[in-house]
This record gives sequence, structure tokens and C-alpha cells, in this order.
Amino acid sequence: MHLILNFVKHESFAGVLLIIATILALIAQNGGMSSFYTEILRAEFTIGFQDGYALSKPLILWVNDGLMAIFFFVVGLELKREIVQGELSKPSQVALPIIGALGGVIAPAVIFWFFNHADDFAIRGWAIPTATDIAFALGVLLLLGKKVPSSLKIFLLTLAIIDDLCAIVIIAIFYTTQLSMISFAIAGACIAVLAVFNHYGVSKKSFYILVTIILWVSVLKSGVHATIAGVVAAFFIPMKDKSGKNLLEELEHDWHGITSYFILPVFAFVNAGVPLHGVYFEQLLNSVGLGIFFGLFIGKQVGVFIFSYLFIKFGFAKLPEGSSWTQFYGVCILTGIGFTMSLFVDSLAYHDSNAFYHADKLAILLASFTAGVLGFIYLFVFAKIKNRKETQIQG
Repeated sequence: MHLILNFVKHESFAGVLLIIATILALIAQNGGMSSFYTEILRAEFTIGFQDGYALSKPLILWVNDGLMAIFFFVVGLELKREIVQGELSKPSQVALPIIGALGGVIAPAVIFWFFNHADDFAIRGWAIPTATDIAFALGVLLLLGKKVPSSLKIFLLTLAIIDDLCAIVIIAIFYTTQLSMISFAIAGACIAVLAVFNHYGVSKKSFYILVTIILWVSVLKSGVHATIAGVVAAFFIPMKDKSGKNLLEELEHDWHGITSYFILPVFAFVNAGVPLHGVYFEQLLNSVGLGIFFGLFIGKQVGVFIFSYLFIKFGFAKLPEGSSWTQFYGVCILTGIGFTMSLFVDSLAYHDSNAFYHADKLAILLASFTAGVLGFIYLFVFAKIKNRKETQIQG
């Protein structure tokens, strides 16, 4: 029992839950529960009052717009903590992950553009292969234990955080609809209130949560994607309140388990149910499927590695302490695990369209699986060889 509890607390358990949720979604969509699964996801769920004071959305959008806003709230808390007092507060340590993350955004986008630039609808998905799934990538790396130096784990974590920041910016700029100035005004008022709370070190969590909910609704109605509200609200949570209590870390601790062990698996379950009936191999070879697969599996690792390699060779940074170039490249392979983040951007780009015979979602799953498995094998083999050499030298 003690071993099971330790495993549940382990970060890699979040990755296991994502795998289980994905398998269940595929079974539900392609088994005897297909109609029930689809009807549940499309069922309208309403919160509010009559006479226009209600918010009504299909269940899948409550997950994608609502639960994912909570996920991005936690991401925002992590970002602020790292910027104020963590890895992102030290320019010497954050420079390499920033450059690597930029490479991991630019190269996949270029590959996707190469396959889809002639199609105005298809090109909307250019950002799908630019995202890395933190839980999955770290879960695979942590399964390797001491075979991989801790400096590489910190590098991947920092790169993934910056990668999420890039995704947030991309969503805000490129995946917005018509804007509502009234909703923007309400959102601005909420931000002003949060700023006042932050300035005076207000310690009541309920105050922040209430204003954040209003902010979320106003951003949802404004035309900007609602998940942005989570990040904005997180940056106004004070590191310490008037009594000196670390409010930000408390909220991060409160919500981290919920996002890792509930929200992300639920998101995977409602989005990964790709229908496989009547899907033929040649249909999967359309330009979108190819752009996503090669963008994630090839573009991410090559972009992160080349940008980082050049940055190091020009003397602007050093290879993470205790690591080799072969190990570093293995970590770059793991950045191709897009999964939940890529599925999320896909839902924004194509609104669950089946124009590509679901090749978009299948490509995300296949590329993420390939990057995860090959990255693990690559690191396991090279780390093992490196450990043997070290043992021989010490003997």
C-alpha cells in the first residue's frame, strides 16, 4: 500500500492516467458505446438564470473552455513562481530553455506550413505541432530515474513552461473571434480588482476565485479564448499576503493535483475519442496529418536541438551540468509529445471538423506515442552506456 501511495504522488502517474483516459476514449468511440459517448459530449449543459442570464454550452466545451482555464490558471501560478524566485528568475539558467522553446515552435510551424500553405482552412492548424505536454514528457523522463541527470529534468521542465507561455500567446493572438468591447470592459474591471487585491496583500482565496470566475465569463464572451483568463488571474495572485503566508504556493498546491489527476485525464477522454471505423491508411496521409506528425515528431526535436546547439556553440550558454550531447538530444525527442496541448489547439483551429477524416487527432496521438517511446528507448540505451563507461573509469 505504501508503494502504491508513493507511485500516485509521483509525477509520472499523471502520464499514466492520460494514457488510460485516451485508451478508454478510443474504446468508447469505437466500441458499442459510440452513440452514447458522442451524445454525452454534445449534450447542452446550462448554468445561470432565465431571461438571458444563463451560460449554455455542450459538455465538451465546458471541458475545453472551463476546466482547461483552471489548468492554465495553475500553469500561470507556476510561471509566476518560477519568474519571481525559481529557474526563470536567473537569466543564465533560463536562456537556453528559451532558445530551445523558440526552436521548438518555429521548426514545427515551418514543417506544417510546408505541407498545408496552399489550403486556407488547413493552415489554421499551424500551431498544433508547436506544443509540448508537460505531464507526459516529464512522466517519461522521470521513469528513467537516475539514468538522466537532474539538470536535464530541470531543462525540460523550464522549456515546457516557456512552451506553454508561447502557446498562451499564440492562442490569444491567432485563435480569437469577433471581439466584444463590453465584455472587455468587464474583464478590465476584474483585472483592476485583482490588481488591488494583489497590492494590498488580500489573503482570502475566495475573493480571488470569485473575481476570477467573473473574469473567465467576461473573457469567454469577449471573443478571446477563455483559458487566457486563468493565466491573467494567476499573475495577480500575491507571493505573500499581509501575514507573510505564501498564497501563491498554497493555491498551486491546492489545484495541482486536481489538474494533473482529474482535469487533464478528463480533457483527454473527451477529446481523444477518434472514430476509426471507415478510416483508411491513405486518408491519414493527407497534408494536415503529415504536417502534424512530422511537425511534432521531427520538427520539435530538431528545432529544440539545433537552436540550443548553436546557442551553446556560440558561447551564450553551456550544456546542462553532468549531461552529454546524446542525452540532451534524447530530451529533445521527448518534446515531440504534444498530446493534450496539441489536441487543445486542434480543437481551437478546426472546431472538431472531420474534414481531414480525423487524421489531425490521429496524427497527434501517433506522433506523441512515437516521440515518447523512442525518446525513452534512446535515453535508456545511451544513459546505460554512459553509466557503464563511468563504472569502468571508476574501477
